[in-house]
Amino acid sequence: MAGAPKSFLVIQTAFIGDVILATALIEKLHKVFPDAAIDFLLRKGNESLLIGHPHLREVLVWNKKQGKIRNLFKMAGRVRSNRYDVVINAHRYASSGLITAYSGASQKIGFKKNPWSFSFSRSVQHEFGTSVHEIDRNQKLIESLTDSTHELPRLYPSDQDFERVKKFQTGRYLCVAPTSVWFTKQFPAAQWIDLIKSITNQVDQVYLLGAPADKSVCDSIKNEVGSDQVVTLAGQLSFLESAALMKGATMNFVNDSAPMHLASAMNAPVTAVYCSTIPAFGFGPLSTQSFIVQTSEKLSCRPCGSHGYKACPQGHFKCATTISTQSLLSVLK
Repeated sequence: MAGAPKSFLVIQTAFIGDVILATALIEKLHKVFPDAAIDFLLRKGNESLLIGHPHLREVLVWNKKQGKIRNLFKMAGRVRSNRYDVVINAHRYASSGLITAYSGASQKIGFKKNPWSFSFSRSVQHEFGTSVHEIDRNQKLIESLTDSTHELPRLYPSDQDFERVKKFQTGRYLCVAPTSVWFTKQFPAAQWIDLIKSITNQVDQVYLLGAPADKSVCDSIKNEVGSDQVVTLAGQLSFLESAALMKGATMNFVNDSAPMHLASAMNAPVTAVYCSTIPAFGFGPLSTQSFIVQTSEKLSCRPCGSHGYKACPQGHFKCATTISTQSLLSVLK
């Protein structure tokens, strides 16, 4: 393609799920511009998601926890020195906007909600709460360069990642990721326990996934179930190893949280439990075999926020407690 951009930077410095969904941009850019160099800028802690990514030249890591402002300006200088043709900012906040504005790129693209959007070459509306999926919202950023058709997010576990989890992939197994950063997005442990007790006779193993901080919750669930079929792997697997394990599962039960997006990026079967949030926010599962389970009650307080809270604002948490075990079991049929 004559005059085609030769280098791109994609910016998404938010959380794990946001980075995973933004990989759809990498897939689309590589498909349309196969010879272009593509870099990705993310926050420190998320870089292991993109280890060995075949379509990326470099992953830039911004440390937001230590010396945030100093590192911000340092990163802005580094981006500018790389002389990108196009910078695509999928993050809607000022920090990434500053990096984009200062980049010196001939095309600077981002969302209108970004405080620095006045300096962008092109800015688009972020249609939140209209049932438009995040990958379609992101695709709007590059449709003038490509077209309006999105690609799906994708992660690339290595052969070593698959080999690492091979020992767990014997027989028919389920993965359960029972936790979330936000309490009101987290299906209660007692209800996870009830579900797992109801399915141990249908599978060979149930693996509990999560970060090191989730191990205590997973261990308590395992102990309450009281079966050797339940194994805690929280804190033992990397992002990509978890993704590799989820790929081979009969079903992955998750909250509206990062493991749901891991499943989407692997096209792994997934059942997402929605408590305080709703699928209309646009972050739902994308796997071919995907299910959404949520309360059937009409609650005036739901959704109570776009992310979640440390406790139910109403004190009753009915958006979670009114979800039946049977509604979860039904997806296995």
